[in-house]
Amino acid sequence: MTSDRSGNDTAAGRKNTAADRNQPPPAPPPLAGPVFDSHCHLDAMSSRAGRSRRGEPAGPEFTESALAEAAAVGVTRVVNVGCEVGEWASALESTGHPGVYAALAVHPTEVGGLTEAHYRELAELLAHPKVVAVGETGLDYYWDRTEPAEQQWHFRRHIELSKQVGKPLVIHDRQAHADVLRILREEGAPEAGVIFHAFSGDAAMARECVAAGYVLSFSGVLTFGNAPELREAAAVTPLEQLLVETDAPFLTPHPFRGRPNAPYLIPHVVRRLSEQKNVPESVVCATITATGEHLFGW
Repeated sequence: MTSDRSGNDTAAGRKNTAADRNQPPPAPPPLAGPVFDSHCHLDAMSSRAGRSRRGEPAGPEFTESALAEAAAVGVTRVVNVGCEVGEWASALESTGHPGVYAALAVHPTEVGGLTEAHYRELAELLAHPKVVAVGETGLDYYWDRTEPAEQQWHFRRHIELSKQVGKPLVIHDRQAHADVLRILREEGAPEAGVIFHAFSGDAAMARECVAAGYVLSFSGVLTFGNAPELREAAAVTPLEQLLVETDAPFLTPHPFRGRPNAPYLIPHVVRRLSEQKNVPESVVCATITATGEHLFGW
């Protein structure tokens, strides 16, 4: 989960008005093949759309509508992330929709007050067959709601949990690259896989992650005009180690930055990857789909 508070691009190249910021972007043309959104937040999407209050679960009607919009452009599955204790139940409930899977953990800025009882509960929930990953967890040195030492302890605990349940680890890494990589080396990466959600490093970090066997998930930031280093990172990452995501309702791709994001906007990211790597869109979709099947076993 990464709140995008700085963007104000629109298709016309002007600043968003208040009305613009609340207006869902138009649907892009359908993709050349099916693909999936590896990271979104349905509850936050619902509240951003005014369909529920902040902190309340997205209802089944909202979920059905969001998945129908996504399917219309070729996005056939989503991974809905519950990264606070209060979100676990709704994330699990959302998997009643055939196209929704879940990832569960505690975001690094929310780890204050976590107990072993919480970890036991989380381990039980992670056993559900449609919960496909432990995440998002990691380190966030941008916000100061939790101390780095506390975040690092809980990050190690989530790594241990990922190994225990045999499901991939989804990492949130904000302004903490060196410590995230160090802790992964010290603890040993889970054999089920490591996914860097909304990867934000440069080409050098991407090469280090690739060498370690990690998977890098790219968001709408890849399309931002001020993200050349991120595009260089995508360029040096093998297609087989790439995923795409929205982090919806955050990180909306250009030219709709600052407006509400949703899984149906994944084609913007896929097409930017296709251009960056000079690979046909259909090949990008097929490869990402195969990587998802390998990681998540769906």
